[in-house]
Amino acid sequence: VQLQASGGGLVQAGGSLRLSCAASGSIFSINEMGWYRQAPGKQREWVATSTSGGSTRYADSVKGRFTISRDNAKNTVYLQMNSLKPDDTAVYYCDAEVRSTSRSTAHYWGKGTLVTVSS
Repeated sequence: VQLQASGGGLVQAGGSLRLSCAASGSIFSINEMGWYRQAPGKQREWVATSTSGGSTRYADSVKGRFTISRDNAKNTVYLQMNSLKPDDTAVYYCDAEVRSTSRSTAHYWGKGTLVTVSS
């Protein structure tokens, strides 16, 4: 199973970006999918999660500005980021809890995509 994230880039403060992360491989089903981020010199922090049942959770720092969604048919999770701030600058990583076709469950990470917000 592989996760491929895309959509990062450079944006001015107040702008928007949309990240995508597609899972591929021997996938039977995906439970939770989400996003984390790691700013320079800081630890990785959780951003948002979407469950297979459709519920979502957000870190307080992004609540009201970011929206997580997913397309289960495409095994893809999105992160719409609005009203971006310089503090949102980080490498964004997607993660997924995947049940494979062998019925084993494991946690996977994608390679990060860099988001830079200029002031």
